[in-house]
Amino acid sequence: MNRQMIKDTLGWGFVLWLVGYVLGIVLFMVVPPSMIGWIIMPIGVVLTLWVLFKKIKGDSLKYYVGLAVCWTLIAVVFDYFFLVKAFKPADGYYKLDVYLYYALTFVLPIIAGWRKGKV
Repeated sequence: MNRQMIKDTLGWGFVLWLVGYVLGIVLFMVVPPSMIGWIIMPIGVVLTLWVLFKKIKGDSLKYYVGLAVCWTLIAVVFDYFFLVKAFKPADGYYKLDVYLYYALTFVLPIIAGWRKGKV
């Protein structure tokens, strides 16, 4: 694994997760908890697409599939430890918005890799 791949997988995966985490904590003070994920999601999608098309320079669909797997693992594991275990949400954490977030975290890098390969 080269330095660029580590930066793209672990670095950007963590940064994207952290942005959502911080936004969630800020929004927790001003909106109902059930709405937080729905408010963060469009911001996260735009930011993720910007990273994928402007910052990631992968040269194959396989590279982007690796990003998809790594970023999704980061999201699932960090959410579990830093949200579910740390805050113990009374009404639970795993709802439609969270499952959609995980699906988009996996699918967006693959779409970007496929799209970059066609251009």
